[in-house]
Amino acid sequence: MKIEYNFAFFDEGSKREIRRVTLKAVAIPGYQVPFASREMPIARGWGTGGLQLTLSLVGKDDILKVIDQGSDESVNAVNIKKLIAITTGVSVSEETAEATIIQSRHRIPEIPLREGQILVLQVPLPEPLRYYEPSEYETKKLHAEREYSGAWLMLFEQIMNYGTMSTGADHPVMVQGRYVMAPSPIPRFDNPKLNRSQALILFGAGREKKVYAVPPYTRVESLDFEDYPFRVESFQDKCCRLCGAKGVFMDEILDDLTGKTSYQCNDSSYCLQELNGK
Repeated sequence: MKIEYNFAFFDEGSKREIRRVTLKAVAIPGYQVPFASREMPIARGWGTGGLQLTLSLVGKDDILKVIDQGSDESVNAVNIKKLIAITTGVSVSEETAEATIIQSRHRIPEIPLREGQILVLQVPLPEPLRYYEPSEYETKKLHAEREYSGAWLMLFEQIMNYGTMSTGADHPVMVQGRYVMAPSPIPRFDNPKLNRSQALILFGAGREKKVYAVPPYTRVESLDFEDYPFRVESFQDKCCRLCGAKGVFMDEILDDLTGKTSYQCNDSSYCLQELNGK
């Protein structure tokens, strides 16, 4: 029996409501806009926030790319692609440059994004102040008053304990000099890609029912100190064992037989394009 879906799964009213929330998020960069997170055929925590954004924005002429921690073929990425493709019929691509909508978990693609593209990031914890303030009411007051001393104190404590800022991912950023924002659990290596990106970047947290955005060409700065500047992960003198690429985010591979360590591009699509000589 053939099952009929409305285009992009949701009813038109739901898509309009999510688009209205998205417009507000774009109008106030870095501000978390509450929204009525819908029930989805996947569990909360598996990308429902990003998926709702994608389904509300996708059109028949769009080209979709979905990645999970750099891979186009992970279980999460494959199933999200299947759901969107089945309910829309849109084309799917693994090439970043071809895609008009890119949904991602934990990574920003290595190939620079361009005007007209939309990057949708899945977010588990949208509130950057939650690490030291459990109350939603209080975090809203802190944002309203631009009181972010707790965020700086958190980084200062890391320096005191470890000699450096130890955030491996989700390092907080300041958006347009106003709101401290959680960039989603992307590695520090990807934080600079947020700054003045040509693409529209959207963040969706389905479980926490929040949407926020970084519009194109918006100033985004990672929190740091003058004497302890923000630094990305270093892969100096390292190259990919498959394609030979340098200057990209890499996975460290340990060979159990030889005990030797090698490196490989985390972005599988980028690695494949380098191998093909593109």
